[in-house]
Amino acid sequence: MKLSILDQLTVPKNQSASDTLQEAKELAQLAEKLGYTRIWYAEHHGSDAFASATPEILVAHIASATEKIRVGAGGVMTMHYAPFKVAETFKTLAALYPDRIDLGMGRSPGGSPLTTLALNNGQPPQLDQFDKLPEILLFLREEFPEDHLYSKISAVPREVLLPQPWLLGASKESARSAGEYGINFSFAQFIHGHLPKEVLSAYYKHFRPVTEQQEPQVSAAYFTFAADTKEEAEYHAASFEHYIFATEHGLPNKFLSPEEALAFPYSEMDKLVLEQNKQRFVIGSSQEVAEFFHQQEELGLTEAMLITPGYDKQTRFQSFERLAKELL
Repeated sequence: MKLSILDQLTVPKNQSASDTLQEAKELAQLAEKLGYTRIWYAEHHGSDAFASATPEILVAHIASATEKIRVGAGGVMTMHYAPFKVAETFKTLAALYPDRIDLGMGRSPGGSPLTTLALNNGQPPQLDQFDKLPEILLFLREEFPEDHLYSKISAVPREVLLPQPWLLGASKESARSAGEYGINFSFAQFIHGHLPKEVLSAYYKHFRPVTEQQEPQVSAAYFTFAADTKEEAEYHAASFEHYIFATEHGLPNKFLSPEEALAFPYSEMDKLVLEQNKQRFVIGSSQEVAEFFHQQEELGLTEAMLITPGYDKQTRFQSFERLAKELL
């Protein structure tokens, strides 16, 4: 199984955004050394808990600081941007770093209703803004019909090895769309809580290759934390469990230390919510987490994308090291 990373650039309470951005570079260099396939950067707007509002800038920065690992957006929230601009941005990145750039595309806003309004010049989003994927692909591939207005223009630079397109989603319908468009699919298990077999089946069944050589690719993204013991992993994961809880309940969402998170005065009802959220996490000893991914591989998954937020850099990096040792 391939291993990759989705770095959301969570900002711990005791750290600045600048420190988090520096840590992102160090993680990418470590991931390359360990044999991870790709590293992606999320798009989150208007939240002090994340330092990843502009994944395309991070892609350029990280690609320049590494040599061979694939680097991409996971993903660009396309509803906010003109398809032509997205295509030119990522074709430029692909020209700078040939055969290393991924363009992951999502259909969610990546922020609150107010940030969505601000990103759209104060206008509420229209329904047609939620699916710009077809037009982005037409600009990338230069496939507009001759009678289409946009057939007279090209997204530049031309004649470059195109970025690898991925659709991000959490449903069977998204998987089917990715297959029909002949692009790769990344399933958000960390949202869904499990990976339904019918999602993989829908993708493979409807996959239509763009070239004869193209093979379908599917990954799934998981909140993970691996440590020496399950108890230790659960201790470190408490920070992010609290962050998710705080975000969903409209509370201040600074990324707390494990001690602060565990000491938070949860009500009995809150504890039930926390317990329910645990299905979105893969937490345990290195061997336990590795066994989980072996089981996912038996379902047909070929690539796991790890999301490992952590308050402490050393223990976070060690989690990636442990799983690389077990699975690569």
